[in-house]
This record gives sequence, C-alpha cells and structure tokens, in this order.
Amino acid sequence: MKKIILTLSLLFTLSTVFTSCREKKTEDKIEEALEEVKDETNDAVDEVKDEIDDAT
Repeated sequence: MKKIILTLSLLFTLSTVFTSCREKKTEDKIEEALEEVKDETNDAVDEVKDEIDDAT
C-alpha cells in the first residue's frame, strides 16, 4: 500500500512540474508575439506619418 501511495505521489509531482513548465512557455510565446505585433504596428504608424509629411 505504501509503494502505491508513493508511486502515485511521484507521478502527480512529475505531471505538475511538466504542466507548469509548459504553461510558462506558452505565456512567453504569447508575450513575444504581442511584442512583435506592437513593434510592427509602431513601424507602420511611423511609415504613415512619413508619407503624410511627404505629401504635405
């Protein structure tokens, strides 16, 4: 009985550790994607401002 409880607790601990790491990686990917979108949007805004300045 003791071996079963220890085995189950070990499996639970391992699954918790790997699940937590996966979530952090996903969050990091989302943050990086948002940063890229923000940078691209700022670049597009700058280009539009330049075009407007050139046209006037």
